[in-house]
Amino acid sequence: MKTIDDLGVAGRRVFVRADLNVPLDSGAITDDGRIRAAVPTIGRLAEAGARVIVASHLGRPKGAPDPRFSLAPVAGRLGELLGREVAFATDTVGESAKSTVGALADGQVAVLENLRFNAGETSKDDAERGAFADSLAALADVYVGDGFGAVHRRHASVYDLPARLPHAAGGLIATEVGVLRKLTDDVERPYAVVLGGAKVSDKLGVIDHLLERADRILVGGGMAYTFLKAQGHEIGASLLQEDQIPAVQGYLKRAEERGVEFVLPVDVVAAAGFPDLSTKAPSEPVTVAADAIPSGLMGLDIGPRSQELYAAKLADAATVFWNGPMGVFEHPDYAEGTRAVAQALIDSPAFTVVGGGDSAAAVRILGFDEEAFGHISTGGGASLEYLEGKTLPGLAALED
Repeated sequence: MKTIDDLGVAGRRVFVRADLNVPLDSGAITDDGRIRAAVPTIGRLAEAGARVIVASHLGRPKGAPDPRFSLAPVAGRLGELLGREVAFATDTVGESAKSTVGALADGQVAVLENLRFNAGETSKDDAERGAFADSLAALADVYVGDGFGAVHRRHASVYDLPARLPHAAGGLIATEVGVLRKLTDDVERPYAVVLGGAKVSDKLGVIDHLLERADRILVGGGMAYTFLKAQGHEIGASLLQEDQIPAVQGYLKRAEERGVEFVLPVDVVAAAGFPDLSTKAPSEPVTVAADAIPSGLMGLDIGPRSQELYAAKLADAATVFWNGPMGVFEHPDYAEGTRAVAQALIDSPAFTVVGGGDSAAAVRILGFDEEAFGHISTGGGASLEYLEGKTLPGLAALED
């Protein structure tokens, strides 16, 4: 896989497929982590005299312009972080894109409007997707793939476009792949994995893969209750994917056979209903045993004894991968489990990787110093699929 060091970029139009898919609230960016992660590659190209064309998706528009998902505020924030003016094209491959790119001088940067405003970006039809890739290719001379959070998608700007232009991986993708190799090919042990989030079905593939590699798997979040139910425990009104119980029971059995330690909560913080996240109004949480959650109560976080247990299980690890919060961290009454895991990673001498998505957001929202972790990934889904051993289309497209 070539890097930008292998490309001559001065005076050339360089198309950078970034991942600027940031959360917005009424048009305001609430977490700019992915923009900041894209800055080093974009800035380096601009400093080298490239005419930089930045493209990304944002949200899930339905293949047509939708002002709720405009990249205009992202372009503004990118300019602030780069310390230079960033032009903005109000379409993807139309007259605005052509004129904006055509006006770039060496060292200048432009952002195209949301790629998913064009149906060809995500089309399952090869011809439609290819036609959109052709239009994007006409804007540029060189392609740099740097949107790690999108490399698991077979989309026009991720998969088809690199085949049409000289291409290389940006610094962010090179870093992400290097880190993930440390979690798959060259792991220092003990290797502990912390998995959370709402649905166990989202993590089945990675659990299956990690059972062959990890020494210890700690489970929290909404997915923990399906595991507890699979062990025959009462989980009250907690989140349950009943159809996944047979698969979970199979994983627990395999873990025992292979000597992989599976760690589940011993207590949980529960309430009579889901908290109000819009106002974060105080609720009425109670701490109960994880194996006997009363009827009508919903588990919303791991409890204090579980927090101590998880910290102890991480203290002697040499490698830790964490993906998924331990509870409803967006509400202060149910954030302590996620906070405790984050702190345990900081306190550990291990090489620690936070696997993107909600985990990365939690680190920032809860006020932790990102530099205190070994690596914070920009791609939750992409990281998981890599760890599952899947071929990621966006990475395959960058290989020569």
